[in-house]
Amino acid sequence: MTKNKEGNFRLVAVFMVVTMIIAYNWDKWTWLSGGVDAVFSPTLGALLDWHMEIGMLIILFILSIIMTFVQKYTTDQAELKKIKALQKDLQAKSKEHKDNPKKAMEIQKEMMGLMPKQMKLGMRTIVYTGIPFILFFRWFQDFFTAMGSPKFFGFLGWFWFYMIFFMIFSTIIKKRFDVV
Repeated sequence: MTKNKEGNFRLVAVFMVVTMIIAYNWDKWTWLSGGVDAVFSPTLGALLDWHMEIGMLIILFILSIIMTFVQKYTTDQAELKKIKALQKDLQAKSKEHKDNPKKAMEIQKEMMGLMPKQMKLGMRTIVYTGIPFILFFRWFQDFFTAMGSPKFFGFLGWFWFYMIFFMIFSTIIKKRFDVV
Protein backbone atom coordinates (compact mmCIF):
# COMPACT_ATOMS: atom_id res chain seq x y z
CA MET A 1 0.00 0.00 0.00
CA THR A 2 1.24 3.46 -0.85
CA LYS A 3 1.89 5.46 2.33
CA ASN A 4 0.59 8.71 0.84
CA LYS A 5 -2.76 7.12 0.02
CA GLU A 6 -3.39 5.55 3.44
CA GLY A 7 -5.29 8.47 4.86
CA ASN A 8 -4.85 10.22 8.15
CA PHE A 9 -7.61 10.76 10.70
CA ARG A 10 -5.86 13.79 12.21
CA LEU A 11 -5.59 15.54 8.86
CA VAL A 12 -9.22 14.75 8.07
CA ALA A 13 -10.27 16.04 11.50
CA VAL A 14 -8.40 19.31 10.90
CA PHE A 15 -10.08 19.78 7.53
CA MET A 16 -13.48 18.94 8.99
CA VAL A 17 -12.97 21.57 11.70
CA VAL A 18 -11.92 24.10 9.04
CA THR A 19 -15.04 23.33 6.97
CA MET A 20 -17.23 23.78 10.06
CA ILE A 21 -15.55 27.10 10.81
CA ILE A 22 -16.17 28.21 7.23
CA ALA A 23 -19.81 27.11 7.37
CA TYR A 24 -20.34 28.85 10.71
CA ASN A 25 -18.69 32.10 9.63
CA TRP A 26 -20.11 32.21 6.10
CA ASP A 27 -22.40 35.16 6.82
CA LYS A 28 -19.78 36.98 8.92
CA TRP A 29 -16.94 36.58 6.44
CA THR A 30 -18.36 38.60 3.58
CA TRP A 31 -14.98 38.50 1.82
CA LEU A 32 -15.41 34.73 1.51
CA SER A 33 -19.11 34.55 0.67
CA GLY A 34 -18.78 37.55 -1.67
CA GLY A 35 -15.76 36.02 -3.40
CA VAL A 36 -17.48 32.68 -3.90
CA ASP A 37 -20.59 34.47 -5.16
CA ALA A 38 -18.47 36.51 -7.58
CA VAL A 39 -17.15 33.27 -9.10
CA PHE A 40 -20.26 31.06 -8.96
CA SER A 41 -23.06 33.51 -9.83
CA PRO A 42 -21.87 34.33 -13.36
CA THR A 43 -21.13 30.66 -14.07
CA LEU A 44 -23.30 28.27 -12.06
CA GLY A 45 -25.92 30.92 -11.38
CA ALA A 46 -26.26 31.64 -15.10
CA LEU A 47 -26.74 27.92 -15.75
CA LEU A 48 -29.42 27.72 -13.05
CA ASP A 49 -31.13 30.89 -14.32
CA TRP A 50 -31.23 29.39 -17.82
CA HIS A 51 -33.07 26.25 -16.65
CA MET A 52 -33.13 25.35 -12.99
CA GLU A 53 -33.53 21.55 -13.22
CA ILE A 54 -31.31 20.95 -16.25
CA GLY A 55 -28.70 23.42 -14.99
CA MET A 56 -28.59 21.72 -11.60
CA LEU A 57 -28.32 18.29 -13.24
CA ILE A 58 -25.36 19.51 -15.33
CA ILE A 59 -23.67 20.96 -12.23
CA LEU A 60 -24.24 17.77 -10.25
CA PHE A 61 -22.95 15.61 -13.09
CA ILE A 62 -19.75 17.66 -13.31
CA LEU A 63 -19.30 17.62 -9.52
CA SER A 64 -19.81 13.84 -9.51
CA ILE A 65 -17.14 13.39 -12.16
CA ILE A 66 -14.69 15.59 -10.25
CA MET A 67 -15.40 13.84 -6.95
CA THR A 68 -15.02 10.39 -8.53
CA PHE A 69 -11.65 11.23 -10.06
CA VAL A 70 -10.39 12.80 -6.84
CA GLN A 71 -11.48 9.65 -5.00
CA LYS A 72 -9.89 7.37 -7.59
CA TYR A 73 -6.51 9.08 -7.54
CA THR A 74 -6.23 9.97 -3.84
CA THR A 75 -7.08 6.55 -2.41
CA ASP A 76 -5.46 3.14 -2.63
CA GLN A 77 -8.06 1.55 -4.89
CA ALA A 78 -6.34 -1.86 -4.94
CA GLU A 79 -6.42 -2.10 -1.14
CA LEU A 80 -10.02 -0.87 -0.99
CA LYS A 81 -11.03 -3.52 -3.54
CA LYS A 82 -9.31 -6.21 -1.47
CA ILE A 83 -11.20 -5.11 1.63
CA LYS A 84 -14.49 -5.01 -0.27
CA ALA A 85 -13.91 -8.54 -1.63
CA LEU A 86 -13.06 -9.79 1.86
CA GLN A 87 -16.22 -8.19 3.25
CA LYS A 88 -18.27 -9.88 0.54
CA ASP A 89 -16.72 -13.27 1.39
CA LEU A 90 -17.36 -12.72 5.09
CA GLN A 91 -21.00 -11.79 4.40
CA ALA A 92 -21.43 -15.03 2.47
CA LYS A 93 -19.85 -16.99 5.34
CA SER A 94 -22.10 -15.19 7.80
CA LYS A 95 -25.17 -16.29 5.83
CA GLU A 96 -23.87 -19.88 5.79
CA HIS A 97 -23.57 -19.83 9.58
CA LYS A 98 -26.84 -18.09 10.38
CA ASP A 99 -27.91 -21.15 12.39
CA ASN A 100 -24.73 -20.94 14.50
CA PRO A 101 -24.94 -17.58 16.34
CA LYS A 102 -21.48 -17.97 17.90
CA LYS A 103 -19.75 -18.49 14.53
CA ALA A 104 -21.87 -15.75 12.89
CA MET A 105 -20.83 -13.35 15.67
CA GLU A 106 -17.14 -14.16 15.10
CA ILE A 107 -17.56 -13.41 11.40
CA GLN A 108 -19.40 -10.15 12.18
CA LYS A 109 -16.58 -9.18 14.54
CA GLU A 110 -14.04 -9.80 11.77
CA MET A 111 -16.12 -7.67 9.38
CA MET A 112 -16.27 -4.86 11.94
CA GLY A 113 -12.47 -5.01 12.23
CA LEU A 114 -12.17 -4.10 8.55
CA MET A 115 -14.23 -0.92 8.87
CA PRO A 116 -11.58 1.34 10.47
CA LYS A 117 -9.03 0.42 7.79
CA GLN A 118 -11.60 1.02 5.03
CA MET A 119 -12.57 4.36 6.56
CA LYS A 120 -8.96 5.42 6.92
CA LEU A 121 -8.28 4.61 3.28
CA GLY A 122 -11.40 6.41 2.08
CA MET A 123 -11.02 9.52 4.23
CA ARG A 124 -8.25 11.09 2.17
CA THR A 125 -10.80 12.29 -0.37
CA ILE A 126 -12.39 14.51 2.30
CA VAL A 127 -9.14 16.44 2.64
CA TYR A 128 -9.34 17.49 -1.00
CA THR A 129 -13.08 17.96 -1.34
CA GLY A 130 -14.37 19.10 2.06
CA ILE A 131 -13.74 22.82 1.75
CA PRO A 132 -14.85 23.15 -1.90
CA PHE A 133 -18.06 21.26 -1.15
CA ILE A 134 -18.92 23.41 1.85
CA LEU A 135 -18.44 26.46 -0.39
CA PHE A 136 -20.81 24.93 -2.97
CA PHE A 137 -23.39 24.08 -0.32
CA ARG A 138 -23.35 27.52 1.22
CA TRP A 139 -23.52 29.20 -2.18
CA PHE A 140 -26.43 26.96 -3.25
CA GLN A 141 -28.23 27.79 -0.03
CA ASP A 142 -27.79 31.55 -0.56
CA PHE A 143 -28.68 31.32 -4.26
CA PHE A 144 -31.88 29.33 -3.78
CA THR A 145 -32.94 31.31 -0.70
CA ALA A 146 -32.62 34.51 -2.77
CA MET A 147 -34.88 32.87 -5.38
CA GLY A 148 -37.52 32.18 -2.73
CA SER A 149 -36.58 28.51 -2.17
CA PRO A 150 -37.96 27.14 -5.44
CA LYS A 151 -38.97 23.50 -5.76
CA PHE A 152 -37.36 21.19 -8.29
CA PHE A 153 -39.93 19.27 -10.33
CA GLY A 154 -42.52 21.08 -8.23
CA PHE A 155 -41.84 19.29 -4.92
CA LEU A 156 -38.12 18.81 -4.14
CA GLY A 157 -36.04 21.38 -2.29
CA TRP A 158 -32.53 22.02 -3.61
CA PHE A 159 -30.85 19.97 -0.87
CA TRP A 160 -32.84 16.80 -1.58
CA PHE A 161 -32.49 17.27 -5.32
CA TYR A 162 -28.73 17.64 -4.82
CA MET A 163 -28.45 14.58 -2.60
CA ILE A 164 -30.57 12.27 -4.78
CA PHE A 165 -29.01 13.15 -8.12
CA PHE A 166 -25.47 13.43 -6.78
CA MET A 167 -25.78 9.88 -5.42
CA ILE A 168 -27.27 8.61 -8.69
CA PHE A 169 -24.58 10.24 -10.84
CA SER A 170 -21.77 9.22 -8.47
CA THR A 171 -22.91 5.60 -8.46
CA ILE A 172 -23.04 5.46 -12.26
CA ILE A 173 -19.69 7.22 -12.73
CA LYS A 174 -17.93 5.14 -10.06
CA LYS A 175 -19.16 1.96 -11.71
CA ARG A 176 -18.08 3.22 -15.14
CA PHE A 177 -14.56 4.17 -13.95
CA ASP A 178 -14.17 1.23 -11.53
CA VAL A 179 -13.86 3.30 -8.35
CA VAL A 180 -14.54 1.80 -4.94
